[in-house]
Amino acid sequence: MSDLDQDKLAGWLKQATSAELRAVEKFAGGQSNPTYRIETSAGNFVLRRKPFGQLLPSAHAVDREFRLISALSPTGFPVPRPIALCEDESVIGAVFYLMELVEGRTLWDGTLPDIPKPDRHAYYEAMVDTLAALHAIDHQAVGLGDFGPPGNYFERQIQRWTKQYRAAQTDDIAEVDKLIDWLPRTVPAQTRTAIIHGDYRIDNLIYAPTAPRVAAVLDWELTTIGDPLADFTYFAMSWAMPRDGRSGLAGLDLAAEGLPPLGAMVDRYCAASGRDALPDLHWYFAYNLFRLVGIVQGIKKRLIDGNASSSRAAEAVAKLRPLAQAAWAQARQAGATA
Repeated sequence: MSDLDQDKLAGWLKQATSAELRAVEKFAGGQSNPTYRIETSAGNFVLRRKPFGQLLPSAHAVDREFRLISALSPTGFPVPRPIALCEDESVIGAVFYLMELVEGRTLWDGTLPDIPKPDRHAYYEAMVDTLAALHAIDHQAVGLGDFGPPGNYFERQIQRWTKQYRAAQTDDIAEVDKLIDWLPRTVPAQTRTAIIHGDYRIDNLIYAPTAPRVAAVLDWELTTIGDPLADFTYFAMSWAMPRDGRSGLAGLDLAAEGLPPLGAMVDRYCAASGRDALPDLHWYFAYNLFRLVGIVQGIKKRLIDGNASSSRAAEAVAKLRPLAQAAWAQARQAGATA
């Protein structure tokens, strides 16, 4: 079953691509922007739309996603080929876009249980190399010079997520209030500017079917122009987060599992991006966890309002307070005082 008006979608599809609609299937993931497999007479595509109902300002910007992949696709960077954007909400009730369906493997569990142990390092190395390749792209040259405002990325992101959190707030959480006070007072200087994915983790990648090669990077909802350390430190959070069947690796015997230590990933990213070293990561971990708090708070608000997309929304919401506590613990390691 689909929650889309398939007759209207079929009419739009025919006009935009000359293809006949055959089937629509909603993917299980996608807590933010609902995503569908679209089978047509011309092949299979993916449709991503904004959620139905009232939304927070600037959230769920699928039109920005479409612009981003349209800019990156000609460079050879691994993104799905963009097909068409529909900004007419009367078609299915929300703005949406269509893109190529990239065949391959999605690795949901960062411990890589389905990958032979001797090969696991290579999958993480491909992930780091792909991120470094993204950060090496000249955003001005690909037409994204106005894709993000100037100034310190972390400064404006803290302001943004504070506003998003307050707009969706349902509970009083002391640790969040402390972070909202401490983070903007301690923002590190920005030394580089690049295209930022914004949610770079292993389950937002499609790997080649049988090789440690990234075939496509997905889910660009949070993309902008900013400090590339935001992406790398978000990726590095996997080593600080407990194993949960997703990207978390903390507590594992990494060597025994054939998984790389964080230091090896830092060294590889530095080598690929021409850096001598990275700064202490605790501030960045506190920031990234704070941002996750803002995202999960938005999911909780949509769940209360009845328009959360994923069946796992309630599971995500249960992590809200523990995430806030973990963020403040990282802030304490970075020098914050209660």
